[in-house]
Amino acid sequence: MKKKGFIIGGICLAAIVGILGYNHEAVRVVFHNVYSPSVKLDDSSKWNGGKAYEKLPYSETSENDYLDLYVPDSEEPMPLIILVHGGGFVYNDSQSRQAQLMYRYFRDHGYACASVNYRLAQEAAFPAGVEDVKSAIRFLRANAEKYGYDPERFAIWGESAGGYLSVICGASNDEEFNSVPFIGEDKNHPVSSEVQVILDYYGCMEFGTMEDFDELLSEAKKRNMYIIMDLVINHCSDQHEWFRKALADPDGEYADYFYFREGKNGNPPSNYRSYFGGSCWEPVPGTDKYYLHMFAKEQPDLNWENPILRQKLFDMVNWWLEKGLAGFRIDAIMNIKKDLDFPDFGPDGPDGLSGCWCMIESVDGIGELLDDLKKNTFEKYEAFTVAEAFNLNKSELNKFIGENGYFSTIFDFSAQCLSDGKHGWYDSPDITFKKWRETIINSQLDVQKVGFEANIIENHDEPRGVSRFLPEYARNADGTKMLGTISVLLRGIPFIYQGQEIGMQNAIWKSVDEFNDINTIDQYYIARKAGLNNKDALAACCKMSRDNARTPMQWSSCNNAGFTSGTPWLKVNSNYKLINVENQEKNPDSVLNYYKKLVSVRKSPEYIETFTYGEFIPAYENTETVMAYYRVFNNKRILIISNFGNTSVNIPLEYSVKHIILSNKKQSTLPATSIKLESCEVLVLECDN
Repeated sequence: MKKKGFIIGGICLAAIVGILGYNHEAVRVVFHNVYSPSVKLDDSSKWNGGKAYEKLPYSETSENDYLDLYVPDSEEPMPLIILVHGGGFVYNDSQSRQAQLMYRYFRDHGYACASVNYRLAQEAAFPAGVEDVKSAIRFLRANAEKYGYDPERFAIWGESAGGYLSVICGASNDEEFNSVPFIGEDKNHPVSSEVQVILDYYGCMEFGTMEDFDELLSEAKKRNMYIIMDLVINHCSDQHEWFRKALADPDGEYADYFYFREGKNGNPPSNYRSYFGGSCWEPVPGTDKYYLHMFAKEQPDLNWENPILRQKLFDMVNWWLEKGLAGFRIDAIMNIKKDLDFPDFGPDGPDGLSGCWCMIESVDGIGELLDDLKKNTFEKYEAFTVAEAFNLNKSELNKFIGENGYFSTIFDFSAQCLSDGKHGWYDSPDITFKKWRETIINSQLDVQKVGFEANIIENHDEPRGVSRFLPEYARNADGTKMLGTISVLLRGIPFIYQGQEIGMQNAIWKSVDEFNDINTIDQYYIARKAGLNNKDALAACCKMSRDNARTPMQWSSCNNAGFTSGTPWLKVNSNYKLINVENQEKNPDSVLNYYKKLVSVRKSPEYIETFTYGEFIPAYENTETVMAYYRVFNNKRILIISNFGNTSVNIPLEYSVKHIILSNKKQSTLPATSIKLESCEVLVLECDN
């Protein structure tokens, strides 16, 4: 049994130098600052002073089993750095932009580079990718003398999916995953797939120390502010200690922290499709077992039926609350209750699978788990909690957000669900104004009977609200202000997502390769399999992808919108020179300054009780383009009225107007018997009660 490779973090450069023995400065610069402006990369395709071997086949197993090899001229054999590309296991190749940037820099610093292609998920399931990369390593070692590099100084690194494959290849025993033969393999003289180094080229990533966090809590408290954090307790990382121990012993104690099940007749335990596409079940190498992941396979689901596991989760939650955290936004909590029999459901797509949510919706008993969670954690600290609670039956609202509810509040996703397609994003319906208005009104009327919901226009999992809920003619400053006013002044707790306050919109995407989100990439291939051409499949992703809400915050008109001096993980929206914080801070009529006024109005001593506790009463529902409602509390009645149409409308007043509280078009004339609303106009009016 061979020794395992070293996993190198950002502080362990000496180990890289010691093992590879070559040009430590180049390693330092590339692996920590490759995207820094200080690194000047040669964009030329010319290979200066060396040899390039592109699309060099290393195995006959697949036509995709090839690599690109770049070897600078050198009198002595040099170390070889092996790149494994990313792409969510479904796209990209060995000649990715990142690979080209890297090898062009390394060529000038005495490193040979190999960029490895491998079979993607569309062609072969795990562990095919690992086996291919292992085969490539053996091919490269067997041909080291021929091509001119050192067979005893191999380093492997990758990004995204490639990082996952690199770790498995580098840290696994030499005998493991070596079933794919390489071209020219001699079984009588086996070649090692060992690497000496696994490179973490991003370095150890932290967003600060615990001391920094304690300071944040302290300073926030001084300002009468409260900090809540995201809480993910349905699943964990496949790199978590618990899961690594479970994989090492699928019949042991830690395996019961997760859902390990035997397959059925050579197939997974059930026909569930994950939220991100593909089977919910991932095979456990070397066994006939699978583990459950309702999201990405790198996110195994935690077994909430295990009391030991639950207690450990409770202890973790309490640790943060004892530190002074005010509460949590609770992710994916509706998925914690499973049907332990994992029955099959009727297929709902061409892949023969059924959405995993079918099982979640069919099983009872989540209330017991949520009650246990509340009593052992949140209740003890009077913590504020806002939960993701999809597919909730209206009759159960009081259990979730009532006086004795499991949570303080839950997000209202009713409007977002209007664009759910029957089979995927490609058949997602357009959201009509009437349907959107009806949905908002009905949700408000239902919820106010029992408690408060959290109102959103967008979040990190949804496309931008301006692009989603407004017609094209309304995707301007006035329309953005109008949409914001309607949302923020609803009954409930308004949540404003970063970039919403300046009216950020969906980006323009030119290729599926520009997306990072695994779900978006899956939806693209679903659309293609359904018969859509590339243009239409891409259009569906452009419209619905959550990457639209994950593009860098637009701070200024400077390079990369002032977000970073490096290269951001997603491209900057092309409209950043028009829509950014710096410009809007200077403009008193900007969306940003309007949002400040809007929040100030809601929190003002004069109106805070009305906007907090006031009844929601819909108004003017029979009009074609008007969204309007009253907020009524004690002796105050406030009318919020807007025109989503592209022409003006005249609306007769039901109550006389005492005061114009807010106007997105600077309306100052007090209406008498009727209101004339221009296109995309919204007014907030105090009326006689």
